[in-house]
Amino acid sequence: MSTTVKAQARGRKENNKLRNNGFIPAVVYGFEVESQPIAVEEKDLTKTLREVGRNGVIKLEVNGKTVNAVMSDYQMNILKGQMIHADFLAINMQEELDVNVIVNVVGNSVGVSEGGLLQQPNREITITVKPSSIPESIDVDVSGMAIGDTLTVADVRDKIEYAIVNEDDYTLATVSAPRVEDTEETDTEEETTEETKTEE
Repeated sequence: MSTTVKAQARGRKENNKLRNNGFIPAVVYGFEVESQPIAVEEKDLTKTLREVGRNGVIKLEVNGKTVNAVMSDYQMNILKGQMIHADFLAINMQEELDVNVIVNVVGNSVGVSEGGLLQQPNREITITVKPSSIPESIDVDVSGMAIGDTLTVADVRDKIEYAIVNEDDYTLATVSAPRVEDTEETDTEEETTEETKTEE
């Protein structure tokens, strides 16, 4: 699925003025396109991304020419929750490309049920895929993970239908032991209190 987003050429020193008028400064480059600074309407792009997803293919119309593109990178103003810049990669729909996709952990970990803490050191992986088949996210099952276990790309490479670019030791999830410091400190404080009472 793809949706058309209209863009306009921009100067390189107009960023603040564009943002104040509801536009996002951007750049488009890639397949059959010379790198060019552009601007897209913020509400138009936001609406499109809701429809096609972060990795969806967008038909980007610049000066009457339409190209297929994906948003390869973006910058956010965290305080305002607004996108302040975007990079669009023009693509050949017939050729595979490398894209980053979100990793979702699914299933109830055995280790977590025993009090362990599930952590995701890396929340994205890079896959090689044709533009028409880019997934919004990939699920990995952590139900078999016990305390002390680590889930890496090597563990899921044969279970995922996409070619994963990351190395085998790239960590996706871990289950660590529960913290015991607080309990130990409480026990020590209680012992100290008892000793004080005894001395009195």
